[in-house]
Amino acid sequence: MQPIIKRNVFTLLVLVLFQLAAHAQTDIDAIMMGQHNLCVGPMYSHSSWKNYWEGTLKRNNQNLGTVSTNMYSIMGVYGITDRLNFLFGAPYISTKASAGTLHNSRGIQDLSLWLKWMPLEKKLGKNSVFSIYGLAGYSAPLTNYQADYLPLTLGLHSRNLSGRLMLDYQHRGFFVTASGTYQYRSNIKIDRTSYYTTEMHITNKVDMPDMAEFNARTGFRSFRWITEVFFEQNRTLGGFDIRRNDMPFPSNRMNASIGGVHIKYVPKKLPALSLEAGGSYVLKGRNVGQATEYNASVFYIFPLSHKKITTPHTCKLCRL
Repeated sequence: MQPIIKRNVFTLLVLVLFQLAAHAQTDIDAIMMGQHNLCVGPMYSHSSWKNYWEGTLKRNNQNLGTVSTNMYSIMGVYGITDRLNFLFGAPYISTKASAGTLHNSRGIQDLSLWLKWMPLEKKLGKNSVFSIYGLAGYSAPLTNYQADYLPLTLGLHSRNLSGRLMLDYQHRGFFVTASGTYQYRSNIKIDRTSYYTTEMHITNKVDMPDMAEFNARTGFRSFRWITEVFFEQNRTLGGFDIRRNDMPFPSNRMNASIGGVHIKYVPKKLPALSLEAGGSYVLKGRNVGQATEYNASVFYIFPLSHKKITTPHTCKLCRL
């Protein structure tokens, strides 16, 4: 495969993985942190792939080999109240290909901020509870990386506003959570005065298509454990497919159907500590790589008040 195709494939997968990393606990789960508690810790994820979709055509690249991405992130959540949380995260990314002449890339990507609000939590009968959540998010680049420097770019360099509605139902330990997200992406500037997508543009400004996402997860949630499986559908609301033997571009269409698992454990003798691990796989896509991803994280709750930590945030029925 020609070098320009290698750049295309590599970059598109990395950008999808950035989205996966941004959805690590807890902006996508139906869990709230208790008031005046700060939960913070490191997260690591690794992904790799060989096959990818060029438009809807699935193919591989022997000159590229296996593409791998590592993410190191500090993530945290602070309980402003029991019903209003503030979340933050900032990843450091490194990428490489096992074959070919592409150089490794590494650096700090974007800062992500979320406000998570639970306006309703209602007990239904003796053993069931229904909750509604609303989330607002903002992300922006922390470094002056080049969005058009593909495939070594760290991200798309756009500033993003997100809105999410999430519904959760739990009966005894069994739960089902569903959410929908809309992400507005600002336009960006690139270091050239003209470019071609499906037509010629005599400008350095790029109109970035917005994104939509649907997420569904189900499993078991208790005082000490959370085990769940999830399905996620990411869709670009616009953009265009990769053209054969053409360069990738920030406003490409990138769709992905993703399945995965997640496990969380809180030790009985140390309720301030939580250990988490999970993985995901791209089941189907458009202009993305078919990646397998694994992640692990360790979080610790620092009480900023005199209230004892008993992990009520992981037990909805215990709270009501």
